Amino acid sequence: MLSATCGFLLAAFLLTPKLYSSNQNVYKVLREKINVLQQIISYVNHFYFDTVDMEKVMDGAFHGLMEELDPHSTYIPAKEQENIDEVFKGKFQGIGIEFDILDGFITVISPVPDSPSDIVGLMPGDKIIAINGEDAYKITKDEVFKKLRGRKGTRVDVRISRIGAQPFNVIIIRDNIPIYSVGAATMIDEETGYVFLRRFSATTEKEVTAAIDKLLDQGMKRLLFDLRGNSGGFLEQAAAISNQFITTTDTLVYTIGKIKESNQVFLASPKKGHDDFSLIVLINRGSASAAEIVSGAVQDLDRGLVVGETSFGKGLVQRQLPLDSGAAVRVTIARYYTPSGRLIQRPYEDGNDLAYYRELYATDRESKIDSLKELRPKYSTKSGRVVYGGGGITPDIYIPYKNSINVETGKVLRSAKRPIFNFSSEYASTHPNEFSSFTTFRDEWKVSTPIFNDFLYHLQQDSINVNKDSLLVNTEFIYNRIKSEIAGSVWGKDEAANIRLKLDNQVIESLKHFNEANAFLKSLN
Repeated sequence: MLSATCGFLLAAFLLTPKLYSSNQNVYKVLREKINVLQQIISYVNHFYFDTVDMEKVMDGAFHGLMEELDPHSTYIPAKEQENIDEVFKGKFQGIGIEFDILDGFITVISPVPDSPSDIVGLMPGDKIIAINGEDAYKITKDEVFKKLRGRKGTRVDVRISRIGAQPFNVIIIRDNIPIYSVGAATMIDEETGYVFLRRFSATTEKEVTAAIDKLLDQGMKRLLFDLRGNSGGFLEQAAAISNQFITTTDTLVYTIGKIKESNQVFLASPKKGHDDFSLIVLINRGSASAAEIVSGAVQDLDRGLVVGETSFGKGLVQRQLPLDSGAAVRVTIARYYTPSGRLIQRPYEDGNDLAYYRELYATDRESKIDSLKELRPKYSTKSGRVVYGGGGITPDIYIPYKNSINVETGKVLRSAKRPIFNFSSEYASTHPNEFSSFTTFRDEWKVSTPIFNDFLYHLQQDSINVNKDSLLVNTEFIYNRIKSEIAGSVWGKDEAANIRLKLDNQVIESLKHFNEANAFLKSLN
């Protein structure tokens, strides 16, 4: 201990002049470069042939500065900052609807659960045709936000057009609207629970705890935890979600940076964790940052099985710092490490973000990663299994995503007119007697040939020109989407997800590997 302390003091003494010298050099470079920047701005302002939007130009300069650091340090203009804050704080104030502009009208895709819109009974497919007495036809999305959002307790009057009813007026009192992290929580079968997590925001731990408790009450004995496409969020929330599955006093994640405040160790609290169900974590190349912290902890501590595709590979921690202008910078302050000591950050070239992100979309990405595996640093899980650093979280079981839909089906699926949603919500509204029980609907109700023909007619009426023969090749997929949208209209997002999972090849394949996941659970008990 003494020699370590003395060694540190000697090193500090020897390095002090260099640190001072280094700072002097930094300040000298800054002075010179700021002078050059001022000259450039002056020349552009005076000589450039056209009007110059200086705000846009300077924002571009700020973006360029941050991009030279690493792919995840960034400048955030003031106009973007409010939306980002809403997502990660987990709430905003308004009426609470997910909407789209369809045929010129604000169309309710889904009321947010427990929001003012949900309380007054708005339904999927409802069209808001007037706001505070003003016609809302062909309104823009920006105008919708301005008119429907507002301070808690304030009033907004809307006029609703609903299928099968005369237009009617509704008074809605604005309130805090939660932005949910959990996209779905449902039972796939009698013993398998499923939770899909979109992001890690301020409310994530509370939401995931509630979702797991709900599924345990429904008899869950094993859990498929879906982190596909989850690009991350708060570090503290990632540690808290990892702790949901860990009942030992292990390190969940730790960070190392330049300043003391950047060095953190997150330890599991055994009382918070669950060891009463087996676990599979599903990831893909869009699973990043906080999602990789969770999957890395589960893998390193042998709590469950990680399946899917190799994750994004982001092992850097950012802190968002406010600027006087209302903008912000997000600066990388540390690297994070999984319990085994892995840094999973992919290599990157300063300023070359295009190559960094393009690598994700390579069709042979997994084979390339596998061929380079022996060159990556090796680590051991708690039980001694070999895992790899330097390139994301490699799943224990590789399950590629398979998409069999053809061009014509894709055209229908991606149409801005949302024909499947419109058709399904109208069908649900006009056939209420068919949908008394979700269990019966899930197990017995089917899209019949007449219903599909009605859908084809709907496409025709909506001026969506498609090749019918091509759609017939993908009838199973289209039938599933229609059934899913009906479930969403009648019961909600959890039930809609439940139906869609029936054709999700990664989910279906994952369910075949619970024997391996059960073995991890047995080793804990």
